[in-house]
Amino acid sequence: MAAVPVLAAVTFGVFAVAAASPFDPVQQYAGGGGLTASQDTLDQLRHNLGVDGPFPERWWHWVTGALTGDLGDSTALRQPVAQVIGERLGWSVLLCAVGFAVALVLGTVLGVAAARRRGGMLDRCVTSVSYALEAAPPFWIGLLGIWLFAVRLDVLPAGGLTDTGTDAVTAGGLLSHLALPALVLGVSQVPWFLLYVRQGVADALEEDPVRGARARGLSERTVLFGHALRSGLLPVLTLVGSRVPELITGALLVETVFSWPGIASATVKAATATDFSLLAALTALATVAVLAGNLLADLLYGLADPRVAWEEM
Repeated sequence: MAAVPVLAAVTFGVFAVAAASPFDPVQQYAGGGGLTASQDTLDQLRHNLGVDGPFPERWWHWVTGALTGDLGDSTALRQPVAQVIGERLGWSVLLCAVGFAVALVLGTVLGVAAARRRGGMLDRCVTSVSYALEAAPPFWIGLLGIWLFAVRLDVLPAGGLTDTGTDAVTAGGLLSHLALPALVLGVSQVPWFLLYVRQGVADALEEDPVRGARARGLSERTVLFGHALRSGLLPVLTLVGSRVPELITGALLVETVFSWPGIASATVKAATATDFSLLAALTALATVAVLAGNLLADLLYGLADPRVAWEEM
């Protein structure tokens, strides 16, 4: 139930910030013609676009329309907002899903390997690289990936969704164009998963039940996967939800660098053109994703640890 007031507050804040912006959506919409248009023409255009009233009134009008499925029209892209999101959301979800899977798999594998030999060469190498990647913005990693894989090695395309000279999307072309941005997005998220897994598994390997399992003569593989790994990975489940905002932000930057046809370009245009309807819809969508991520983390933690009561989450 808390999601409803959160969504209301977030979208209200979007309209408040947009109203305080020095940019005029009417001038943005009219372009060069707005410089020579009369004031009456601009006022009429302002009325037609629905931006002539106070921002609480515009927000309420947007909310009541959204409840009936009408998200309004985008003044920046001159399309219905639902159409703008529908055309781009699937590509963004695909990129986020693959990038998140890459981060989770790489972080878990490398974290477990580092925890097994804490203080060893592998542990020092992966933790050092992780700390360095934590400070590296996703767009910098993206530019580095383009330089290495597209320019120097010429094994992956530098961006876009299709090859030059064609608009046809094929399975092979999609995989080749998705590989580099998904890898960049995943690598930008790996450090947090790796460090959490490393710390959790390393602590679990020092617990009394694990020591007891070793004393009974169980193999190191059985001790790791049968005893330490499950309790050591519990903290990672809480990280799933908390990384959603960073994943969305990183995806927007990666999409911009690789010209990926997701919602990044629409977000940039909506922000620069003070497109109230599109800004509110995209912000509400991101808020829903964050709330869903937190809920998923709670559910996964409850399933993995039976000591946690559902009423406590």
